[in-house]
Amino acid sequence: MRLKTSLLAACALFGVGHAQAQQSTAPTVAGQAPATAQPAATTVQTIPGMPPVVDPANIYSEASGPDKMSPAVAGQLNRVYVPNLRGNSVSVIDPSTFKVVDTFPVGRSPQHVVPSWDLKTLWTTNNSEERTDGSLTPIDPMTGKPGKAVPVDDPYNMYFTPDGQNAIVVAEAHHRLDFRDPHTMALKGSVEAPRCAGINHAAFSADGRYALFTCEFGRYLAKVDTVNRQLLGMLKLSKGGMPQDVLAAPDGHKFYVADMHADGVFIIDGDQFKETGFIPTGLGTHGLYPSRDAKLLYVANRGSHMIHGPRHSKGSVAVVDFATDKVLKTWPIPGGGSPDMGNVSADGSMLWLSGRFDDEVYAINTQTGAVKKIRVGYEPHGLTVWPQPGRYSIGHTGIMH
Repeated sequence: MRLKTSLLAACALFGVGHAQAQQSTAPTVAGQAPATAQPAATTVQTIPGMPPVVDPANIYSEASGPDKMSPAVAGQLNRVYVPNLRGNSVSVIDPSTFKVVDTFPVGRSPQHVVPSWDLKTLWTTNNSEERTDGSLTPIDPMTGKPGKAVPVDDPYNMYFTPDGQNAIVVAEAHHRLDFRDPHTMALKGSVEAPRCAGINHAAFSADGRYALFTCEFGRYLAKVDTVNRQLLGMLKLSKGGMPQDVLAAPDGHKFYVADMHADGVFIIDGDQFKETGFIPTGLGTHGLYPSRDAKLLYVANRGSHMIHGPRHSKGSVAVVDFATDKVLKTWPIPGGGSPDMGNVSADGSMLWLSGRFDDEVYAINTQTGAVKKIRVGYEPHGLTVWPQPGRYSIGHTGIMH
């Protein structure tokens, strides 16, 4: 399915065209400063073509609530799309009724439902068991129905460079990032990361010049130059050993990395590429999501250290204050559960998470922590809530800027 909104039109819509800074291409070594450190400034000098950062203190400012909805999502259905990894299907939930209203087949082993940069398509990443015959199934958010799958090598996850010019397919089994045309998915180039076993989740710097990727089976982080398509360095975490999701702090320089074996979140200085702290959050720390006002970090703790965990584990959600890096409260899943991946509703009132090993979805009230459970297919994974506020998506389950 080919998207018809051009990058030129998108850039005109967002007012892109301000001065850009020079990009340093010198590799960095873990723990050392990059060749050109970003100076303190009241504006962020982004990569060419990237929409401007409106608030340098909060890269999520343009995704803060329903009043920030893009014209691009007008008329799209209000739905939660849930990829069922072992069910080879997507369950569709109406969030107003908490009911499953549709289920349709996709490719084998669907991992995530990923909103496109221009907000026009939702892509289901099907990385199959062989990891060589995967596909991307497009979903039309106007109808909630799937289109014809596009063959793509091993798409475990997918991101978009903040300028909208590239889709980055995370080919996990191949230790590789494939830069593709964001509409046709034609291959443009790749970045090899041979030491990044289980490369899977990513977050971008405020200026879009680099991204940090987690190496799930290697205890490492990889830093990637997203402009020149180069591996800049590798950083080994001090403990744990199974880094999962990664999220940029509101300033876009500090990063949070969930580690399922460390039972908490590492704090990383992205510019210096060094570890600076750790926050214990709960058993099996996995997914990370900002609140709509970007004051809180929701941390999904899966309740187990196992890749294929048991049902009814001691899963929970920790609520962390971005300003202090302190856990304010913890919401246990009643009766046990396995909260994994998801996102918050457009108004921020509900946190939606897949219950990975319990074949259910959790709708969690962000004021009270009360949980509704909804039965879905077998082994739900990276669900997305759609539509969401924001000018563009950088991928995953809908990280909006």
